[in-house]
Amino acid sequence: MAGGLTRPLRVAGHFGELLQGRLGPGGPVALVTLPCPVLAARCDWRPGPFALHQIAPAVIAPAEARALLGRLRIAPRGAFRLRIDAPPGGGAGASTAARVALARAAALGAGRPAPVPETLARACVATEGASDPLMYPDPARLLWSSRTGHVLAMAPALPPLEILGGFLGPPRRTDPRDTDFPDIADLARAWPSATADAAALAALASESARRTLAHRGLPADPTEALGRGLGALGFAIAHTGSARALLFRPGRVPPGAAAALRAAGFAGVIRFRTGGRA
Repeated sequence: MAGGLTRPLRVAGHFGELLQGRLGPGGPVALVTLPCPVLAARCDWRPGPFALHQIAPAVIAPAEARALLGRLRIAPRGAFRLRIDAPPGGGAGASTAARVALARAAALGAGRPAPVPETLARACVATEGASDPLMYPDPARLLWSSRTGHVLAMAPALPPLEILGGFLGPPRRTDPRDTDFPDIADLARAWPSATADAAALAALASESARRTLAHRGLPADPTEALGRGLGALGFAIAHTGSARALLFRPGRVPPGAAAALRAAGFAGVIRFRTGGRA
């Protein structure tokens, strides 16, 4: 690819998790991600010596980028330019999306097929310690082991949802050594059947969020009360970040809802749709 990428390679992020916790008291940390098509990492590649330029914020060090490519057996060549929409520590997948975009751009530059998701997941975990499943084509269908980069189970696709959310409070980066989460084994068992109905899904997501907020001593979080006042089906959170999301049926977000979130202290308020079966 002598002239480089003709347009930036794009990898969508996520917006917190619909579920996250331990599968039993001593089980692995597992999650179901909430895909977000409007927050993404974009990567340009041009031929030349290895260089990494990140348009603020920076989420991956050059040494980490080299290590990622080394694990994928891709020579670190070319000039990469990364642009990330999501704030680090927001719980929106900035770190993983950046790595996936960089790896895919490097493979294209080397004239190679993109790494398969399983290989890319292992490389991401090896270089960031914990990973979101953003390398998969439909990440919300996965019950995901974020500390090992493995798919634990598959579920049906999400029903159509409209999301209104933002970032509440300071950023909180994921510590890959942190396994102090509540037990969600019961929620994970109920998840596949709940995907048939948006209200049932939202109820499980809300319960997962409540458990983590209580477990981590954050009971004053205003997201659930805001959602009730706005007629949301439920809410979801970034279990180790600042993203907060209200879950609605499509077309049911009331006028003035975004202003209500901003008035409550939410930053970076966004609105998007996700889910739906092909």
